[in-house]
Amino acid sequence: MEALFPSFQTIRYKSGLIDLQIPQIMGILNATPDSFFSASRVGVIDDCIALAAQMIEEGASILDVGGHSTRPDAQAVSAQEEQDRVLPVIEELRKAFPNICLSVDTYRLSVAQAAIQTGADWFNDVGGGQMDEGIFEWVAENQVPYILTHSVGAFSQVHQVPDYTHVVEDVWLDMAKKINILHTLGAKDVILDPGFGFSKSLDQNYQLMAQLHQFTRLGVPLLVGISRKSMIQKVLGTKADESLNGTTVLHTLALQQGAQILRVHDVKEARQVIQIVKKLQENGLPNLS
Repeated sequence: MEALFPSFQTIRYKSGLIDLQIPQIMGILNATPDSFFSASRVGVIDDCIALAAQMIEEGASILDVGGHSTRPDAQAVSAQEEQDRVLPVIEELRKAFPNICLSVDTYRLSVAQAAIQTGADWFNDVGGGQMDEGIFEWVAENQVPYILTHSVGAFSQVHQVPDYTHVVEDVWLDMAKKINILHTLGAKDVILDPGFGFSKSLDQNYQLMAQLHQFTRLGVPLLVGISRKSMIQKVLGTKADESLNGTTVLHTLALQQGAQILRVHDVKEARQVIQIVKKLQENGLPNLS
């Protein structure tokens, strides 16, 4: 399957390179009081350091710090409050783990700028460059590794479902256009997240998962963030703390279709999925990508 853009197997961060020929794990650290999965909340610095240490020991190579919940019905917080939540966490994580790759999960340029200055390496943008002005230009000018997530509209609209003609094709074309803009501006390290749970219905999320391999044609690393999300809960009739098994199933399918980064709450279990899928591929499992 021919890629439309050059394919990258490594992504930079301040201390080196992330090798994406081997699937990598991004551990979720939520510096919020209201994220949908309570076990990922780290309101106290000592708790954050302890959870981060556990994630790194279990196999995470990237830690993603967020200060603004994106769960359904989450209320927007000010940029200052978001910074007050994430910057102390990033500062202490950088001191405690100087060689780990740190990502800031935000849709605001000002928060990303402050986080990068404080010690973060990557900008994980749930807004896909559209919820604030000047994001693509800043990312390219400063060569900040950037996670481009698909969503539609402002933050208040992120859980509304647009009138897609065909969700896979429409998301693919939107991502292709934005990746082209980023590359034209000079951005070198771009990662694609199809945005499971954002601006999609339940069935549309599963249509995207079933055709995830199509996104490898865009030639940039593919990140999947489906850990314990409502698309699992709604099918199984579970809550977030009961959705690990469903998460594991979708992680398996995502890896078979070319996912290179899994954004997860449960690092040990994700590492086990990677080990099993790798062994299967060594013994003839088709790689759909």
